[in-house]
Amino acid sequence: MTTASVPARTTWAAALTAAPAAEVTALGDRLASDHRVAPLSVPQAGLYLLTMRDGVFHDRYNLGEIPVATAAVEVVASDGTRATGGASLLGDSIELAAAVAVCDAVLAHRLAGWQEVADLVARGAAVRAETARVRAAMLTRTAVDFGGLGDDDD
Repeated sequence: MTTASVPARTTWAAALTAAPAAEVTALGDRLASDHRVAPLSVPQAGLYLLTMRDGVFHDRYNLGEIPVATAAVEVVASDGTRATGGASLLGDSIELAAAVAVCDAVLAHRLAGWQEVADLVARGAAVRAETARVRAAMLTRTAVDFGGLGDDDD
């Protein structure tokens, strides 16, 4: 994969979580053994309260709790280059969040191994695109036309 074909950084975590978790974790572990990795904060997993705002009266209400795992790391390459990466994922896997954070740092700063991360991001993005295509097809097939319901000709 070339540098020009790498998608936007904001999509990397979602693409990596669409790839098989075992592959992402294995790649993150291998990259962590190739580079020196230090956590910038303690990786955490827990429940976040999702708060929404009513569209009419603008009152806040709690929709519910969602599981979230977060990790932030600093990766130091063998040549001394420092890179930071992070991840905040829906789910409770600290290991996956840490692996995605390492992959994020390596890809963002083009450290050794970034091509493998870019390939895994591309594969995950393809999975997400296929899922979106299937959902759009289902939505199209189940569409209902309510246009004639308001006619008073009956």
